[in-house]
Amino acid sequence: MRKRKNKPAKSESSIGLGIAVGVAIGAGIGAAINNVALGIGVGISIGAAIGVSLQEQKSNKDSEK
Repeated sequence: MRKRKNKPAKSESSIGLGIAVGVAIGAGIGAAINNVALGIGVGISIGAAIGVSLQEQKSNKDSEK
């Protein structure tokens, strides 16, 4: 039998989700300004920042309990 791998922690999935959303938004912005590479780069940075902020909010809520 195969052992199932543990699911990633919520903090990891928050950052991943933020980056994925950032790439999607960045690609759209990049297409609008005719510079997709710049848009994706900006999207990744914004998405990572959103993911980290979501992670911090969750950890602050957990510490208050």
